[in-house]
Amino acid sequence: MLFGAIRSVFASRVSANHESPILLGVGFLLLVIAGIAAVGVFGWYRYVRARKRREALFAFAAAHGLEYSRDDPFGLTDYPFRLFSLGDGRGCKNVLSGRWEGLPVTEADYWYYEESTDSKGGTSRSYHRFSVVIAELELDAPSVSIGPESLLTRLADHLGFHDIEFESDEFNRRFRVKATDREFAFRLVDARLMQWMLEAEQGEAYELIGNRLLVSCDPLQPAGLSWLFDRAMAFRQHVPRLVWTEYGTGPRAGEQEERSAP
Repeated sequence: MLFGAIRSVFASRVSANHESPILLGVGFLLLVIAGIAAVGVFGWYRYVRARKRREALFAFAAAHGLEYSRDDPFGLTDYPFRLFSLGDGRGCKNVLSGRWEGLPVTEADYWYYEESTDSKGGTSRSYHRFSVVIAELELDAPSVSIGPESLLTRLADHLGFHDIEFESDEFNRRFRVKATDREFAFRLVDARLMQWMLEAEQGEAYELIGNRLLVSCDPLQPAGLSWLFDRAMAFRQHVPRLVWTEYGTGPRAGEQEERSAP
């Protein structure tokens, strides 16, 4: 496409200005060479950047007792999170897995794209990228999502989730809560959890389905991933005791009740 445009420009100059076809041909060749060189440099830059990120993630994993995989060995995008249903295609790479302070976790670079077609039939893709952590909790919970009011959260409207309003006007202005079970949402998002989110939220979003908690945010550098893991830990610690009592599973549910009590 790029070279076709360049060829069209030179053809128009020959027709309009009667310039020497030989000179224009040389100029066209030089521009083609420059274009190829630019594409090569850009490709090399992307390769080097991706390699440095993989190396940094591997070092982070080794320092924190986690496993690193360049690809996604778990099929993470098959999990039924709303974020993993957006777009026309999606995937995960650079996956870390293991335990973070005893909490089973999986972290990944997640992306999805939206494909569009122009009037001439050409297609293009718009990519959206995130850092995500999936933590396993001792719960069997209905689906609920909590995140800042944004275009991203509005994209889930077609899924049939309903916005839920709480007693805190400030919380309602800053966050959007959707759930398949409104009563569960009211049990989960109590005054303590709302206060924590109002004080500590930095643009991340949460989804809880069954025994899995997804925490997502804009892409992070490897050095910043500790914050994302800590957010998953903190959310777990702010799950109300009532939720652990009614939805907790496994031998550690009772332990979590005590930890989450005010």
